[in-house]
Amino acid sequence: MKILVVDDEKDIQTLFEQRFRKEIRDKSVEFAYSFSGEEAIEYLKLHEMEHEAILILSDINMPGMSGLELLEHIKKKYHKPPPVVMMITAYGDGENYRIAKELGADDFLSKPIDFTLLKEKLNL
Repeated sequence: MKILVVDDEKDIQTLFEQRFRKEIRDKSVEFAYSFSGEEAIEYLKLHEMEHEAILILSDINMPGMSGLELLEHIKKKYHKPPPVVMMITAYGDGENYRIAKELGADDFLSKPIDFTLLKEKLNL
């Protein structure tokens, strides 16, 4: 499974690599990282021809393009195969949840991320 993590906090990469060490080693997951919505769009453009199923974990609150704007772009542009998008936010407010669901988010996670729950959702 290929997972694109989109978050403006660069330490998220170390955190995911620590928490998914076993899954990375046995190649059940492969991570890519983008540190802005704009970088995520560039990543998706570069890998568009691979037609890979991908899971995108995106922070909502980022400078520049927000995670909600990124979600809207992804759901409008990418259909085959459609990426699964889980939104991640430090804010537990209902408004972001409602907007994310309206824009087509497949799931919603709160920060700090419960990695046990995330692995369960990913069937790992």
